[in-house]
Amino acid sequence: MRRLNAHKPANAPQKMDPVRLHLRSTARSSNFLSRNSGKQQPRPNLCILVSVLISLSLLLCYLFLFPKDPAPSWGKRYAILIDGGSTGTRIHVFGYAGSSGMTLAFDFGDGGLASMRVNPGLSAYSGDPDLAGRSLQELIEFGKQRVPRDQWAHTEIRLMATAGMRLLELPIQYKILDSCRGALRDSGFKFQDEWASVITGSDEGIYAWVVANYALGTLGGDPLQTTGIVELGGASAQVTFSTGESLPTEFSRTVKFGNITYNLYSHSFLHLGQNVAFESLRELLLSREYNSANDNFREGVLIDPCVPKGYSDTGPWKFLPGPLDNKNRSISIIQSGGNFSECRTAAYKLLQEGKDKCTHRQCYIGSAFTPKLQGKFLATENFFYTSKFFGLAPEALLSDFMTAGQHFCGEDWPALKKRHSSLHEEDLLHYCFSSAYIVALLHDSLGISLDDRRIRFTNQVGNVPLDWALGAFILRNSESVDSKVTHRHSMIVSDDPHILLLIGGTLIIFALIGWFISKWRKPQLKTIYDLEKGRYIITRVSRH
Repeated sequence: MRRLNAHKPANAPQKMDPVRLHLRSTARSSNFLSRNSGKQQPRPNLCILVSVLISLSLLLCYLFLFPKDPAPSWGKRYAILIDGGSTGTRIHVFGYAGSSGMTLAFDFGDGGLASMRVNPGLSAYSGDPDLAGRSLQELIEFGKQRVPRDQWAHTEIRLMATAGMRLLELPIQYKILDSCRGALRDSGFKFQDEWASVITGSDEGIYAWVVANYALGTLGGDPLQTTGIVELGGASAQVTFSTGESLPTEFSRTVKFGNITYNLYSHSFLHLGQNVAFESLRELLLSREYNSANDNFREGVLIDPCVPKGYSDTGPWKFLPGPLDNKNRSISIIQSGGNFSECRTAAYKLLQEGKDKCTHRQCYIGSAFTPKLQGKFLATENFFYTSKFFGLAPEALLSDFMTAGQHFCGEDWPALKKRHSSLHEEDLLHYCFSSAYIVALLHDSLGISLDDRRIRFTNQVGNVPLDWALGAFILRNSESVDSKVTHRHSMIVSDDPHILLLIGGTLIIFALIGWFISKWRKPQLKTIYDLEKGRYIITRVSRH
């Protein structure tokens, strides 16, 4: 039977034990792969895609969790701002918490703020600009004593000059700034040339508004609950407050703090600071237009209503022609008028010069647009110094200034000098004018009533000095905090070639790793003929 079966045709059906066949098939299924089993093989393209996605995810996590920040993570950090004022230069050294969070931690008390002032102001070096840089050396040394040496290189130092410098011609400004930049570059602190500049009067007003509302706790809140600021400096006066009124573009400024946007009116009245106005008043008193209606000038003698009775001084003094006169005047004697009312009238006339050129719907001071004052105000700098000299409370009324000024202007000069012997004579002389000027500015020009209680005369709220430089520091650091999230996003879409190279290189490296992994995992297959099944099958070959 075996012999006969051996010679049967190949296509003859064979009788096999089904149980045996089942067992054999099961055994072979564990060792061989059919052609359809290729669907279960690892896909190299999928491995590469997964690797790229993983690498991109890791890169994004790194950029978000570890943003680029070259500054060291000290517990306390420092910043320096130099205020180049009209009468002096002041340095402010700020110490603040170097928190990595999104909160601000400022301390303007003795532990967080140190200041020092030197005289004169930078504008005094207009005749010899090279000396301006030398005038900063004492201030720089003061800063070095307050900042630990190991933090000098990471502590920014900035110079912001104000109205005194704005009064100078641009070529003189540039020379003075270049001299200062040289001193700041050699200071050992972190400095860039553009960090020394002359700021606009509008910026100065905004910075003052920021620090005032920060100190009052209203910054970041309802715009209607904020407090305006009126500053009387030496060379300029600033008015800044939040308003819902439609403003001409050149007088409208926007400040964003947190999630709140403030629409502000801010303007600086150059030449109308207390010291410059005092000098301008004498030019006005010497003008033909003024003297045609006032008998305050006789040849060689100036009768000044804004100095106390009994004052007399000999010159000669020369006054350049002002806007109301085209002739140089020379006087040899200044005699006192000691008349508060006449001084107030002359100050008001000075404040209204150029009003005939007003092109806006309302100009309360000169030709500059000024909206109706809204809300409460803080009156700082020379407003405060004058009120302090007269012993007035911060809540004093303008009528109190009138009473104090009338008494002072009419008092005998020798008696005043004796009573205030600790004051410099030139400073004492200005208080008759300053009291009249304040009334002429706030009441006669800006329309604040004599018994209005919405103005507070102060230079400090709590332990926070109302210095515009502090407002500049607050605003800059709040913008720095807000920019941290923006910076993280910008790292991803940045056009910085170094960042783009880093991202591209990282992706390529991880893609190559994924490709090699996929090649390593790809099985080596071999096609063989299975005699028992009578067909070709694919089998895996082990690696050596």
